[in-house]
Order: sequence, then C-alpha cells, then structure tokens
Amino acid sequence: MREIVTIQVGDFANYIGSHFWNFQDELLGLAEDDTADPIFKNNCMDMDVLYRTGLSHQGAYTYCPRLISIGSQGSLGTLSSSGSLYGDSSSSDASDTLTWKGAVTKLAEKPHEKNLFLKSLSEEGEDDPNIEDKDRVQCLERDVKFWSDFSKVHFHSKSLYELNGTWTDFQNFDNFGVGKEVLSGGFHMEELNDRLRFFVEECDHVQGIQCMVDDSGGFSGVASEFLENIADDYTNIPVLLYSVRDTFSYTDATNQRKLIARSLHDAVSLSKLSTYSSLIVPVGLPSLGGLAPSLCVRDEKNFHSSAVYASAIHSISAPFRFKPAGPISSTTYAAGSLDIGEIIHILAGQRQNMVAILDVSMPAPSLSVSDKANPGGILNSFHALGTEIGDDSEDLYMDESLIFNGALYSGADRASVSQVKDSICNVYDKGLRAKPRPSHLSISLTPIPIPLPFPSIFPTSTGRRGEILADQPLVGPPKGSLEVESVPVMTRLRSSIAIKPFIESRYNNLLRHGMLRGAKGADLLRDWGFGKDEVDDMGEYLSKMLRIFNPSSEMTSDSD
Repeated sequence: MREIVTIQVGDFANYIGSHFWNFQDELLGLAEDDTADPIFKNNCMDMDVLYRTGLSHQGAYTYCPRLISIGSQGSLGTLSSSGSLYGDSSSSDASDTLTWKGAVTKLAEKPHEKNLFLKSLSEEGEDDPNIEDKDRVQCLERDVKFWSDFSKVHFHSKSLYELNGTWTDFQNFDNFGVGKEVLSGGFHMEELNDRLRFFVEECDHVQGIQCMVDDSGGFSGVASEFLENIADDYTNIPVLLYSVRDTFSYTDATNQRKLIARSLHDAVSLSKLSTYSSLIVPVGLPSLGGLAPSLCVRDEKNFHSSAVYASAIHSISAPFRFKPAGPISSTTYAAGSLDIGEIIHILAGQRQNMVAILDVSMPAPSLSVSDKANPGGILNSFHALGTEIGDDSEDLYMDESLIFNGALYSGADRASVSQVKDSICNVYDKGLRAKPRPSHLSISLTPIPIPLPFPSIFPTSTGRRGEILADQPLVGPPKGSLEVESVPVMTRLRSSIAIKPFIESRYNNLLRHGMLRGAKGADLLRDWGFGKDEVDDMGEYLSKMLRIFNPSSEMTSDSD
C-alpha cells in the first residue's frame, strides 16, 4: 500500500477539499450502484490510498479520509469538530467539571441551521417527500456560507481542527506574520503533530503528503510552521503543495501600505512554503471568466471557483491511486500510474525546478472534433489555473505530466485508452509543437462524476456525459448535477520557463520593499518576526529559484 495523507489549511483550501472529497465519495457510491454507468465499476482506483478503515465508538466500521483540515474557529458551520461518526467530544457540559459553587452563567452561540441539502443527508430530512433534488441544488446556489454546507463526507474525529483566536472574517488574519504567530505558542503545534502522527503511523508506506494551503493570508504562515515540523520529523516523505487563492484575494489594495504588505506577504509565502515542500503548484485566478464558453463560473462564489480547482486537483492526482495494471489492451481502463515522489522527480527535470503550472481542460473536447477542427489538437483547450504565466513555446527543457480522465471520442461515445494515447501523441509527432512528447502520460477511462452538491457551471450546450450538444442554444441557464452526470477532464502539470515571471515578481518585491536600503517594508517584516539575516536568506532562496532558468546569470540577493 502506498498511502497519501492530505492536509488542508485555510478556508478556501477547505472549500476545494470539500469538493475533492465529494468526488471520492461519489466514486465510492457509484462503484456499488448496480444502476450506475459501468465505467464507474471499473475505475481502477484504489481508494485505500486516500481513505482509512476504522471503528466508531459503537463498534461500527468506518471509512474516512486520511485528512487533517485546519480552519479558523467557527468555520465548520453545522459540522462538529469531532465529525459525525464518533460523537461530539466537545459537547459535554462544562458545569459537570466545575468546582465553583456559586452561580454559573453559560454563554452559547446560536448553532447554525442546516440547509436543505444537509437536512436531506440526516435523519431529519431523509423521509421528507417535500424535499426534491432540485430544491437541494437551488439552496446551494442561493447560499453557501461554509465549506461544510455542501460536504457529504464523514470525517474522522482527528481530521477537523479549529484554530482558536482566528476569525472567519479574517480582518486581522491577512498576512504571513500573524499566521506564524498563531502556532508559536506550542499548544496548536503539539496537537497538530499528534494528529499527523496518528494518520502516518497506521500506514504501511506513505507515498507522500498532498497539501492544499490558502496562502493569501495568515494561513500561509500557519502552514509554513506546520510544514517545517513535518520536514524535520518525516524527512523522507515528499510533500506536494497546492497554494490556492480565491478571487477575492486579488482585489486592489486601498493604500500603499497595504500594497507593500501584500507584495511582501506573497514573496515570504512563496519562499517559506517552497522551502518545506518538494513541489509547489500555485492555483487561483482573479477571474475564471477565461474558461468560457466551456464553463459559466460566477467569480463572487467560492462554491463555484473551488469546484473547478478541485476538479483539476482530483484529475491530476488520479494516477497516484491507480491500481497496478498490465499491458494496454481493449479491456484496459487505466494506464500510467505513478506516485507523488515520481511526479516530483519528473517535473524537477534537468533544472531542478520546484514550482509547477497546473492546466485544465474541462469539459475536455472529444478527440474526433479536436483532431479535425484544431490544428494544435486537443492540447489547445488547456487553460492555466495560475497567474503571471509566461510563454514556454520555445522551452525545449519543459517537463510535463498529463492525465486524461474519461475522454470522449465522438459525441457521447467514450474513447479507449489506445485512442487517447494515439490522439495526444499525434499532436506532438506532427511537429506543431516544438517540444518532445510529455514526460509522462496517464489515462483513465473514468470521467469525473458530478455529485449532487456541485455548482451549476456548465453551459446549456453540455450533454449528460459532458459532450457538446450542437443542437442546443448557446444562451440559457447553466446546467448542474441534475442535467450533467459526468465530464471528461484533462489536466497537465508542467515545469517550464513560463513560471519565471511568477517567481521573479516576488523576488523583485522582496528586494524593493524589504531588502534595499530605506525599504518601506523593512519594519513590517520585523513586525512579522523576521530579522535581517532571515530576510536575506529568503531573498537568496528566491534568487536561487530564478537562477535555474538563467544558469549563466550572476543574480544575487543584493543586486538591484
């Protein structure tokens, strides 16, 4: 067994994680459903890679994500921090343990009310004939306040952790320094280390840790402190980190001080998170409007944008849990398995670059349409999910890992593994791209299933299998889980010179605002707990990340 431990840090990371685990739960259910599409019964996925078996306090068998989710106090909504399978250890009456004999006044916050979707998952709503699927979907489109509002997964009692002293409005939790300070007291760190040890020690052989971090504010500092401990205690376990941001984090700063603080935060965050990670993948766009007309995403809804990012992360990580398979044949359902350590080795390449770009095509066009109508082939349907991405069309040293989930050949007809392989390789072999074939190609015939609590983001021209319906109008209300059962998704991780502008802007901002003589942000960095030597070290680290793209240059941390 090659297990994965998942860590989610921050509110938006947990939004993405909620969709990610809904996909896994949907796959588990469809594999046991006799009425489901047979493609889901042969998905070739070993779910034990992500899940653990156990027993509840009542002796019932449980199957829960091997997960640590870290959020601010009050961010769980209606969900208990002890999960739904093990009882609420935090609900005991404090008056039972008090030795004080005088009067006791209890102050309790009014509990959040469950929405229609959550009620339908519990006993209070499962027999209500007045609640229909369309009502559940509409309630989520109208109002999602917490990531738990659309989660249909049961969590272990050690999975959900709230940081006391942080608030869901994040008014005072918006920079690396304040997040770093949260874990400096020792109690939170000790508890998180104990929880991680619990999940790691029960594994046969951990292939790696996949980590989603909301790095736009204080949670970046929280993650950095936690990852530093992980690097010390588990030196041989690779860490694949997705640094995620919602659209709100890109709003314009209202004054120069806030602009400098944001620029320094971005530089410090990249330096620190990459120091304790094996590979870091920035994920987050100011707007997802560029994905149109394939998707209709409302930027103001984290419920929407996080679904797209979760789809991409689910797709790109699928090969980590492929079951071992033999040679490709007409009965092959998946090919190209690899683990976290292998993909990190592939993408590091000759340059030893450790910042990768995540691209997605969703829903991916059918192979026959792409081959006929697109001279660049299906690869031209990719969209980068990060910012400040440059051009790599002439980068002969680029390394790629590509995965296609549930490809369609024509219309709603599914493609075989050999058809997908031939179609993708033909694009490279035709010479339309000045690069060799991808370093690694993975193929799964299983598409991404669309669970009920998935946003309505598909255009009216989308069919039940994610195919394009030529006879449908282009204008109309978006479709969701009631009209679309699954979609083909193609994703790619690439390590190339295109990431250079992303790193360069952060290095230059740290130099300009924090390192040069008279820098206006030097005091701010001191307030965050960084002395001059540590700031210089961060500058040198970012400089080193840049030098791999310009090996002949002599860039140093004290250059202008």
